[in-house]
Amino acid sequence: MTSATKVYYSQTTQTDSRPLIGSGLRRRRVMTKDGRSNVRMEHIADKRFLYLKDLWTTFIDMQWRYKLVLFSATFAGTWFAFGVIWYLVAVVHGDLLEFDPPANHTPCVMQVHTLTGAFLFSLESQTTIGYGFRYISEECPLAIVLLITQLVLTTIMEIFITGTFLAKIARPKKRAETIKFSQNAVVAQHNGKTCLMIRVANMRKSLLIGCQVTGKLLQTHLTKEGESVRLNQVNVDFQVDTSSDSPFLILPLTFYHVVDDASPFRDVALQMGEGDFELVVILSGTVESTSATCQVRTSYLPEEILWGYEFTPAISLSASGKYVADFSLFDQVVKVTVPCCLHETVRFGDPEKVKLEESLREAAEREREGAPLSVRISNV
Repeated sequence: MTSATKVYYSQTTQTDSRPLIGSGLRRRRVMTKDGRSNVRMEHIADKRFLYLKDLWTTFIDMQWRYKLVLFSATFAGTWFAFGVIWYLVAVVHGDLLEFDPPANHTPCVMQVHTLTGAFLFSLESQTTIGYGFRYISEECPLAIVLLITQLVLTTIMEIFITGTFLAKIARPKKRAETIKFSQNAVVAQHNGKTCLMIRVANMRKSLLIGCQVTGKLLQTHLTKEGESVRLNQVNVDFQVDTSSDSPFLILPLTFYHVVDDASPFRDVALQMGEGDFELVVILSGTVESTSATCQVRTSYLPEEILWGYEFTPAISLSASGKYVADFSLFDQVVKVTVPCCLHETVRFGDPEKVKLEESLREAAEREREGAPLSVRISNV
């Protein structure tokens, strides 16, 4: 068997036969490369009402620029709204100067003679500034009830808005941005089996606990009843070596999916880089520092799955004895020799086991031919 010719494939190289971004690449994606949904919802009845019923999620999902505008408008709006109410109280009680109140008249709120004064009193009361120049008196019970109502309602609003700010900042979405997927998936031999491989790396020193990598193959499926399911979802299992348990994601790891008779890729022409399917890969884990659940997603189209390539090693040992993860090599791949079909495997392993398998095969052939059976089983 001749040695494989190693040819490095740069992720920034664009050719006519394989453009970096094809004309229909973005339109065909269900999930973008950075994990965002590319599905547009249409004709939803009472969509705005449904969003208002779930104000907490709506406020958290709101973009920062709109959230800051709403935050400022909420405070300024409540100051002005209650300022107008305080002004009306002063009008009803006859506290304004244009009403020419008597010398022994005690206003509901001292020094509130204009709408501006009422607005400033509302602001000072709600923010508990308390300059002492404008204050409420005992003359008007309605003013006392109004002050209590203003403080209670605005405190609840402040708690809600501040809570959404904290929840938005503490979301593990930003933590997910420090999890990196390889730009391409590759198909090559691994442990004698044809495998589809992706590479995942954690770019922070803090670990993800209980990592699980799963995949979904989205493609058109024709049922036995003749129904065409446009985006049928089929599970794609990924593992590290032979174990599907939680990987130790302290260094960049390569996750494997064995392409065999049980694989959903058994009928997919991966060699050609063509087809109408999308592979969505999902990594789930718990952030060590906050105990929040984190999920990272990406997707691969047929032209992003490279047949006959494997990832370039990105781990090295420095002179000081530390392991170094070189992310300049993270997306680089190298061309290797692969079998001509998915079901072809490479024989390897312990020579004693290989010899035993050959002895058993020869013995079975002699038995079929009527020859005496003589097989020596070694302890392996």
